[in-house]
Amino acid sequence: MAADLAAITPIYAEAVNSGTASYELVAPDEVEMNRRFEAITHQGYPYIVAVDPSGRVLGYAYASAFRTRPAYRWLVEDSIYIAAEARGRGIGKMLLEALVLRSTALGFRQMVAVIGGASLASIALHRACGFRPAGTLTGTGFKLGQWLDTAFMQIALGDGDTSDPDPARYPGTLFAG
Repeated sequence: MAADLAAITPIYAEAVNSGTASYELVAPDEVEMNRRFEAITHQGYPYIVAVDPSGRVLGYAYASAFRTRPAYRWLVEDSIYIAAEARGRGIGKMLLEALVLRSTALGFRQMVAVIGGASLASIALHRACGFRPAGTLTGTGFKLGQWLDTAFMQIALGDGDTSDPDPARYPGTLFAG
């Protein structure tokens, strides 16, 4: 997957430069994207890349800490970015479904989507994968000449909040030790 960062970087750059999914205003370079990839994967979170039969990267998704305070450790936030030319082909749904399965298998209990610009396409994608609305914050970002809202959606993973987690089986490394 680290080998895919040369293709992932422009996918994210397009989202930063012309979309509202990310509230970043300046797209990071490949060195920074590699640093972020290493931070996510070294903490035990899943990172998935979708490629076509020729090996061309179509999109990517990962789970990461929602917050870094220990009580949040069972909750992950999803991130999904699809190449502009690959949108509308079901790749986002495939990635999100795989991310939910991997995060569940690792033992995380909740996943939240933080949807910049309250994107209707992203909301529909998450709803199709079983996420439910969890609230909207209005006017949270100013980008591309407009105020943007942030929508939150959530899905329970595994037992969700119906049983206590086993602290000895924490699936990541962010709070290990």
